[in-house]
Amino acid sequence: MFMSVVAGGQVAGGIGVGVYPELAGSRVMVTGLKAALGVDLVRAFADHKSHLVVQADEDTPEIAEVGALVTQTAASVKLFTEPLATGDDAIRFCQRETATAGGLDTLVNLVAIDRREAGRCRSLDDVESLVSSKLIGATLMTRVAANRMRLTLGTGLVLNVVRMATPSTDAEKAVAGIVRAALAAMTRAEAQQWADQAIRINAVGPGAIDGSGSGCLASEPDIAALALYLSSKKGRQLSGHVFDAEGVASNGC
Repeated sequence: MFMSVVAGGQVAGGIGVGVYPELAGSRVMVTGLKAALGVDLVRAFADHKSHLVVQADEDTPEIAEVGALVTQTAASVKLFTEPLATGDDAIRFCQRETATAGGLDTLVNLVAIDRREAGRCRSLDDVESLVSSKLIGATLMTRVAANRMRLTLGTGLVLNVVRMATPSTDAEKAVAGIVRAALAAMTRAEAQQWADQAIRINAVGPGAIDGSGSGCLASEPDIAALALYLSSKKGRQLSGHVFDAEGVASNGC
């Protein structure tokens, strides 16, 4: 299915191949951008001539360079470098920018969990607190964006991407398993909630420990390719899925 697109290298290396011309002019919001997370994805939508609203979690020269780069190819770019520290921050940002844009076609929320954060978990309560803090913003923005899509009578996609390093210990595997389970439950619930509105909710998360996932995405360009596919006409039948990102963050967290 979508993996043929990923395997074909449509986004890797030479981003900019006009694989999905229908994405030209689409309104795309990406939150949680970091220098090590989401750059290929933002470039991919920019090269498809989308209108971009990008929220970055860091104000660095690398992020400024990304902003300057995508401005050369995107239909338009708005770059924000203030982190969304609370759920209320996430709601206000998503409400304001979707209203300003007059609607939204695609929302991609990027969430990173590094080894230090996972390593500080000493109990189930610690893990649940970590998962809640990491997913609350994405969950709230999913609902805001989906509601806006409904009000503007359009179809749309929300893709929540949670990136973790490949687990190297039993404790890290346990954390990854709980993160995936929570992400899957949220994805299924939201997909069911918005299914009759033609709004799709999908996710990319830590690989299923039991091997039951939907295929392995091996790199950041793979995730960018998947996001393009799901946003296109070809991906409009897919909702409620959690795709595996095992190994994507093995060198970065």
